Amino acid sequence: MSETTRAVPEALAEPVVRVRPGWMSLLFFANIALWLGIYAPIQVLLPQQAELLDQVNKEFVLGLVMGVGAIVALVVNPAVGLLSDRTTSRFGRRHPWTVIGAVVAAVGLLVLAFAPDVALMITGWCLVQAGLNGMLATLMSAIADRVPVGQRAQVGGLVGIAQMLGTVLGAVVVVVMLGIAGLPLGYAACAVIVLVGAAFFVLRTPDARLPVEFRPSSKAGEVLRNLWVSPRRHPDFAWAWSCHFMINLGNAFGTLYLLFFLKDAVHYPDPDTGLLIMMALYGVALVIGAVLAGHFSDRSGRRKPYVLAASGVMALAALLLVLWQSWPVALAASPLLGVGFGAYMAVALAMLTQVLPTAQDRAKDLGVINIANSLPQVVAPLVTPLVLSYLGGYPGLFAASAVATLLAAGLVLRVKAVR
Repeated sequence: MSETTRAVPEALAEPVVRVRPGWMSLLFFANIALWLGIYAPIQVLLPQQAELLDQVNKEFVLGLVMGVGAIVALVVNPAVGLLSDRTTSRFGRRHPWTVIGAVVAAVGLLVLAFAPDVALMITGWCLVQAGLNGMLATLMSAIADRVPVGQRAQVGGLVGIAQMLGTVLGAVVVVVMLGIAGLPLGYAACAVIVLVGAAFFVLRTPDARLPVEFRPSSKAGEVLRNLWVSPRRHPDFAWAWSCHFMINLGNAFGTLYLLFFLKDAVHYPDPDTGLLIMMALYGVALVIGAVLAGHFSDRSGRRKPYVLAASGVMALAALLLVLWQSWPVALAASPLLGVGFGAYMAVALAMLTQVLPTAQDRAKDLGVINIANSLPQVVAPLVTPLVLSYLGGYPGLFAASAVATLLAAGLVLRVKAVR
């Protein structure tokens, strides 16, 4: 075997050249498009469509549609990651799947735009979740593929900000579109934005080709076994995944039922407006936390202190709401939760990409990590009604949020490969 053949190809090499602001901007806008495509339907379009199709059972319809879509998301993310790790196209490993994901999601959004019944609504949302979670797997892999370790917290902060902005802009875009021409235009606008975001990133950024001789095994048995990451063989990966899951679960407990909290516990006279105020404070603080933590974490090369600090701040926000259910305390807790979660998101991607088992399976392993993002959105709505009914109402719910985030702090201490 020649020296050239034995040399590690660019696609599998650890990146050492810092990415430029232009590359970061394109990744930032692609992520905004992705999260807008997810959250605009969740926040506005799907609830309205469920009510139009079945006003009496709208809650059941919405829960069914989102539940089936969440299952699809859990499966597709690591599966697309695994497929992209084995792709030897001359266009690169990730870009072809980014394009496929965006197109599938756009088709799903257009199916939703004209869905005449619940069955087609479920079909459309499953296509959206499949496409956007495939796109998420490849965009996250771009960080491990292209960004050197010393720059990853800064880029991770931008990704966290993009998620928040995608959520906010999604609500704004669809409300405007609904005012013009109703649900079809709202879904169509989301489809266009997703396609444009993916196209700009794919057309204007490099994606190294994987030589055929370096492609991992594609035998069905080995591929299925490869979806499992052994905690015994890769303990740092397991501890980091568990930390990521608990942080996201704590954030879900702290944010999913805020509207009902304002209405039923705080008795705020205008809970919709109150929620907007709280989310605005949360969003601004998230941006500040992400930018500052990303900057200082990259400068110091340390990740754990920032995870520990973020966990502590998020737990403090939750404990304030355990002790006092009032509007002034809610106003104080919102930015605390936001700055904590923003700081965590900035360093999380840096930490998680540092514990990936092998360069050959980056996208698949990041897909497994992304399950820790998605699974809490399934678990929290199932657990929350039980907590509210049997474990002390909203004080019990926010106590659960504090416990989850503090557990995350304990778990990150077990990660040995990260400073």
